[in-house]
Amino acid sequence: MNGATKGAIVGGVFLAMLGGAGYGVYTLVGDGGGDGKSGGKGGESAAAAEKGSGPVTDKEAAQTAKAFFAAWAAGDAHAAAELTNNVQAAQSAVADYRAKAYVSKAVITPGAQTGTTIPFAVAAEITYEGATKPLAYESKLTVVRGLTSGKPLVDWQPSVIHPQLQKDEKLRAGTPATPPVKAVDRNGEELSAEKYPSLRPVLDQLRQTYGSKVGGKAGAELWIEPAAQDAPKRTLLTLVEGEPSTLKTYLDAKVQAAAEKAVAKYPESSVVAVQTGNGHVLAVANNRKDGFNAAMEGRRAPGSTMKVVTAAMLIDRGKAAADRPAECTKDVVWGGRTFHNLNNFELAGANFATSFAKSCNTAFIKQIDDVDDDAALAKEAREVFGLGLDNWKTGIRSTDGQVPEAKGAEAAAEYIGQGRITMNPLNVASFTATARSGSFHQPLLVPPELDGRPIAQAARQMKPSVQQQLVRMMKLTATSGTAAQAMSSVGGSDKGAKTGSAEVDGAGSPDSWFTGYSGDVAAAAMVEAGGHGGDAAGPLVAAVLNAS
Repeated sequence: MNGATKGAIVGGVFLAMLGGAGYGVYTLVGDGGGDGKSGGKGGESAAAAEKGSGPVTDKEAAQTAKAFFAAWAAGDAHAAAELTNNVQAAQSAVADYRAKAYVSKAVITPGAQTGTTIPFAVAAEITYEGATKPLAYESKLTVVRGLTSGKPLVDWQPSVIHPQLQKDEKLRAGTPATPPVKAVDRNGEELSAEKYPSLRPVLDQLRQTYGSKVGGKAGAELWIEPAAQDAPKRTLLTLVEGEPSTLKTYLDAKVQAAAEKAVAKYPESSVVAVQTGNGHVLAVANNRKDGFNAAMEGRRAPGSTMKVVTAAMLIDRGKAAADRPAECTKDVVWGGRTFHNLNNFELAGANFATSFAKSCNTAFIKQIDDVDDDAALAKEAREVFGLGLDNWKTGIRSTDGQVPEAKGAEAAAEYIGQGRITMNPLNVASFTATARSGSFHQPLLVPPELDGRPIAQAARQMKPSVQQQLVRMMKLTATSGTAAQAMSSVGGSDKGAKTGSAEVDGAGSPDSWFTGYSGDVAAAAMVEAGGHGGDAAGPLVAAVLNAS
């Protein structure tokens, strides 16, 4: 070590400017022979920041970013934090980067600046108990004007340290509390996040819930510590392989692969497939920027897919029948609010089956007066379809469908899947499975015998006459109704479907919903702001049904 290099040692951390693009390449290298000198380049750069006014200039952004990178690379958490607009959070994160994430080396390479935003690449090494593994990632930071200081400051976000870090999350390395699991599908094929990317949150939750219950031995890892205590850790890097135990799921690798491929075509999309006779979840896939498992945890209005449940209630109570006339006018006023059909269409002399197949809103809303029970839809949903019970236990976190009691205009909206009704593709696939089989089977991702968890039960089976008419109407929808185009690729005669589009406040386009079945498999999909149900969500469901 020469004199020039030794002078840059700060608190046992070595800083060297190696040259290169942007401001140069900074290197953070653990060095037990440090001389403990204080100050360093990070502190000097922090002191050089000057008060200004107006928008941050590109030059100020460049200088601030350079100073921040230098302080971070030097391991000077205090100096780095002083260059941000959240000193406490930044100081903790930078300090933990070495002390708790066990980063023994990091090469930070700035990229091409765009205004006040500077991208950068990090090539790091994680060393824990003698094991060292590389970690490479890209992130970015933005420089803003300090509200009180007037100085250009890094707008602190956890993602500055690592792009996958969200609010109040932390980067940690060590021996995890739960051993890894090897999740396999119903046929014993391994389900990995590498092969099935959208399963990552599902696999993380399965590990958290069952890792310590099915055996195995933990190794050493780098992970993201979640903000919520009940949320699973997200493994970023395996330092020392553990000994995973095998965890059998009800998923089907072939159907899952089709689901993954299907959602990749539409941003903010989700799909679920279940077996109609037992509720076994065959596939769950999401394509979302936020990584949220909306397929099982989402809460959005399902639009006209809800007419499956509404139709069951109306037929169950003798207020409608497939062959009975069902007036379908352009619009209807209920509770002081006017409801329209799509493009104000009307169907002269239509029966209920045709109104269902063409998704006529007014034909459903006109039935409210005859029903004369504000709780009718909620009762049917709960007693027959198992919705609103708030006790589904799939094996990981999932959200039950909600069908609140309503009256007036709110009731009219709920009859067509709007208002306060919330669902996700899991819920919709489930009520489609119930319609197809005549009995509710709570969706299951893993066997209940694993942990002895109780399974939700519906109060009663669907009446055979109701089930027969529902299947008939859903088949009509799939062959000559609003779902015909999307379902045309699904072979066989035993198929049915229902489309839906749900208006969302502030959104330019409605959410696209679609649900259908083929044989003993039911599937449902949702694409946020995807438009008409058959246009976006429909092809997702068809692709999954064709793979089952």
